[in-house]
Amino acid sequence: MIKASSYAAYDTTSPLRHWDFERRDVGADDVQIDILYCGVCHSDIHCARGEWFEMAYPQVVGHEIVGRVVSTGKNVTKHKVGDLVGVGCLIDSCRTCKSCKEDLENYCEAGMTGGTYMGVEKQTGRPTQGGYSSAIVVDENFVLKIPGNLDPARAAPLLCAGITLYSPLRHWGAGPGKTVGIVGLGGLGHMGVKLAHAMGAKVVLFTTSPGKVADGRKLGADDVVISKDEKDMARYAGQLDFIVNTVSAPHNLDPFLNCLKRDGTLVLVGAPPAATPHPSPAVFPLLIKRIAIAGSAIGGIKETQEMLDFCGKHNVMPEIEMTSIQDINKAWDRVLKSDVKYRFVIDMATLKNAA
Repeated sequence: MIKASSYAAYDTTSPLRHWDFERRDVGADDVQIDILYCGVCHSDIHCARGEWFEMAYPQVVGHEIVGRVVSTGKNVTKHKVGDLVGVGCLIDSCRTCKSCKEDLENYCEAGMTGGTYMGVEKQTGRPTQGGYSSAIVVDENFVLKIPGNLDPARAAPLLCAGITLYSPLRHWGAGPGKTVGIVGLGGLGHMGVKLAHAMGAKVVLFTTSPGKVADGRKLGADDVVISKDEKDMARYAGQLDFIVNTVSAPHNLDPFLNCLKRDGTLVLVGAPPAATPHPSPAVFPLLIKRIAIAGSAIGGIKETQEMLDFCGKHNVMPEIEMTSIQDINKAWDRVLKSDVKYRFVIDMATLKNAA
């Protein structure tokens, strides 16, 4: 077994604290990775605090992982020792269902059994543990190549925030001639603005914060709308092809439906806690313009690699703040207050001083 150090959640309320545990040995198809950086996703907090699902403790969260390959199994051909690689939200899937065969492992019909955390290792039957740790062992087919021109620390949030926005933008056809809305300028939303801009779409940012107007334009938005201002929202009534809503706090969806063209789509990627869902939208706006409300969840491994290559080609990277593992609880408090521009990344070298 491989010794690993981490910071883990021990229950739904206590601060994260140090935990030493063991990873499985490297199998024939596995890659062992020393973790250099791990992004901090709001999903980490939702899951650790039991807001979405029940979970087993201790639990190591984190699914925006960048590191170096230090060992490979005898059958591994895709990665070699020394490679800079990434691991996102998935470390396995059933591999036999229709979705998996279409490279859509994120919609695996067996469910999220292959989650980087909150899953179950096929090899051991133990709960999977995530990236707030010193090392991880992953099947080579779920390990991604990080383009050499991307800063490794800034690349980490691409493994969740990046693919979570890239996938719906690609699926609903963001590009020249399309007007795309992004709701919220946080860890997800700022990547939506950057990616939609790089794809050539006209980008309209919706935010409740007047203080984010300048940042939105700097990041690539062609226009910024204050969504709590009815007159400002009225400027885009019936104007957008589709909107990606990144906000996880419950809120009224009707004003955004009003901004869509006929056959437009409101895509939800932010998920509120199960106990406090969004209010139900009005039905008539859906009927009179044949509007759809849809959801999108991360992306498959093939599409995630495509996203990383796109970001390398267009030099698209998130805006980050570095933090130490010792300050992770403070970082979580700031995430909950939307007080980060725009994604925390943990320098995992700080684990050496965390015992």
